[in-house]
Amino acid sequence: MSYDFTTRINRQPQNSSKWQGMRKHNPEVPEGIVPLSVADMELKNPPEITEGLKQFLDNRILGYTDAGEDYYTETVNWMQRRHHWTIDKDWLVLLPGVVTAINVAVRAFVQPREKVAILTPVYYPFKKTIEACGCRTVTSSLINQDGVYSINFEDLETKLADPNVKMLIFCSPHNPIGRVWTKEELMKVGELCLKHDILIVSDEIHFDLILPGHEHTVFASLSKELSDRMIVCTSVSKTFNLAGMQCSNIVISNPDLRAAYKATMSCYINGHLNIMAYEAATLAYRHCEGWLDELLELLETNRKTAVDFFAEHFPKAIVSPLEGTYLLWVDLRVYFTDQNEQEEFMTKKALLFLDEGYLFGEEGSGFERINLACPTSLLKESLMRLAAAYQNNPAAT
Repeated sequence: MSYDFTTRINRQPQNSSKWQGMRKHNPEVPEGIVPLSVADMELKNPPEITEGLKQFLDNRILGYTDAGEDYYTETVNWMQRRHHWTIDKDWLVLLPGVVTAINVAVRAFVQPREKVAILTPVYYPFKKTIEACGCRTVTSSLINQDGVYSINFEDLETKLADPNVKMLIFCSPHNPIGRVWTKEELMKVGELCLKHDILIVSDEIHFDLILPGHEHTVFASLSKELSDRMIVCTSVSKTFNLAGMQCSNIVISNPDLRAAYKATMSCYINGHLNIMAYEAATLAYRHCEGWLDELLELLETNRKTAVDFFAEHFPKAIVSPLEGTYLLWVDLRVYFTDQNEQEEFMTKKALLFLDEGYLFGEEGSGFERINLACPTSLLKESLMRLAAAYQNNPAAT
């Protein structure tokens, strides 16, 4: 590889949220332990971004700044080149993050006490955001067959047929299970939403992170009819490890929908992003496609490493096939009596700090979400720590 995916960075002095969270769980954690939880990378950023930002700072006044034409051009070109999705720059609404964007969508289009549907287990801020807006959450559980997940379309239609359900927040690729939905699955979901007049918010923040053998389809690209009833949430944050820049591209093709969205947005947030965010995103889309391609090779290597590890050391574990994202979903229920015992074992004995499955809904109890976006050597060390701890402290029932 021409890029550095092996250097380890001590992020504790950098006030990394993930590392601070690890210390909160276990203040006694020794030096050298790295959390594999929150979805940012334990990898150096693309040098084209870091060097470009240094040059940018040499001749800029850091005042209020709008997105320039270069920002829009590179974003539109990326969508076309990487996703075969033709968008217009006017469709873009810029916000600091996807969770913020979802919050605005719920406030704009769902009245308090009305309902929003989600497919669980799923990224936990969905439910928190819905309820923070005074709305109610309706869940449709995904079907889990030996770790392979699919949509329960019969149950989903029953939920969407409720006249109080106004919106579906859809995750594609799906976090935490790692599914990349097929065109056929997306069309079925879309047809149900059109049938029951449901607005779709499609969280596609991981849409650049697709592993070999799979292909992501932008939901809104399937038809104009669907695009007109959809808000698509994208970002450079996961793709290029730029979450701290707080820059997301929300795509709304329907002008009336977009106007209503912006009207609500103006009540909560001003029209400016971080000046560095605009430049970082522009640099990423213009110069860093090669870095992304090499990152995907690393993620495939790490996926195989983890799958082989569980097959050897925890053969009864069920590892869901990872198709997209860098988040591996593992069912360890057979090895622990309950989720509290499991979390205690992970954080106190194995010194392994993951995202516990119960965070993503009751269907996730007994599962672990493992962040694979790290040097392979670090992943191996972390997993072997799990094996050693279990061998010394067996907890199987």
